[in-house]
Amino acid sequence: MKFKMTTEEKNWVLYDVGNSAFVLLVSTIIPIYFNYLAEKAGLSSVDYLAFWGCFLLGFINYWFVFLIVFIIAKIGFSGSLIFYDSMLIDVTTPKRVDHVSSQGYAWGYIGSCVPFVICLGLVLGASKIGLSMEMSMIISFAIIALWWFCLTLPLLKTYKQKYYVERQPKAISNSFKRLGTTLKNIRKEKKIFLFLLAFFFYIDGVYTIIDMATAYGTALGFESTSLLLALLLTQVVAFPFAILFGRLATKYNTSKLIVICILAYLGISIFAIFLTKQWQFWVLAILVGMFQGGIQSLSRSYFTKIIPSEKSGEYFGLMDVCGKGASFLGTTVISVLSQWTGQVNLSLGALSIFFMLGIVFFRMSEKREG
Repeated sequence: MKFKMTTEEKNWVLYDVGNSAFVLLVSTIIPIYFNYLAEKAGLSSVDYLAFWGCFLLGFINYWFVFLIVFIIAKIGFSGSLIFYDSMLIDVTTPKRVDHVSSQGYAWGYIGSCVPFVICLGLVLGASKIGLSMEMSMIISFAIIALWWFCLTLPLLKTYKQKYYVERQPKAISNSFKRLGTTLKNIRKEKKIFLFLLAFFFYIDGVYTIIDMATAYGTALGFESTSLLLALLLTQVVAFPFAILFGRLATKYNTSKLIVICILAYLGISIFAIFLTKQWQFWVLAILVGMFQGGIQSLSRSYFTKIIPSEKSGEYFGLMDVCGKGASFLGTTVISVLSQWTGQVNLSLGALSIFFMLGIVFFRMSEKREG
């Protein structure tokens, strides 16, 4: 089945291209700077991974200010995704939702490589062009901000909300009341509740792998340049495979495709336990790229099919809260296990438990009627 995207759908996809650049900055370039700070502070590889996982490197004097700004940026980024994801229902139709969601992630992966390569060149070549590491980071953030802003404008100009709750007096207080009602009722809606529980676990594992890949490879002693090239390869591989999963969703059940992706990540996390050589990290990067777009885009489109359209903002807010488990749970597990065992491989392998729980709860959700 061929799809010709509408202007609204294209502009919605463009926003994904913009915000994906920020994700790349967080998962690749910032760890380079943290590694630079860790070496100055004399931290071991295990301590480095633990501190990075818990975001505790902020204790290093002047860098504390950066961490505060970084946290504010992450909050803004996460908040924007709630509204962005809920817009999916408005810009497309139920039959096209899998395809459009996949296109968003696909073009986000490949498009974000443009500012990423520029920023990477600035950070790695800072000394050669007469810049300090701090100044190169500031310029990198400015480039990402401009890229993100420009690609947001088309969506803001064309977006029209179709599904919403009628405007009422005391909008803010009523919004909190509706949210409270949704939270009370969510456990009664077993299918949605169990899916969110499954999503919490399996996407936690996915996001932890994405966010900590560079830190993990660095802790194992791999070359920074090779690691970054491997992660760039992940973006390139993710592009066609995200589109592929979108097309497969028109022929096969979306829930079955999600299960396949979770099982693939389960295998990836087990493979990470035995990872000792740099070429194995490249294999890991390719495998992650093959299923990264599928599991993210199909989870988003699947969720639009099981929630009330007029309450998409509230429900995507809950989904985003579940997705942010990687902000504390996954990274905390890696940090604690790294310190406790002294082996970074086991820490990432422990994420396999998250994927197993994800499969169990997702299958339970599937048995419930929508």
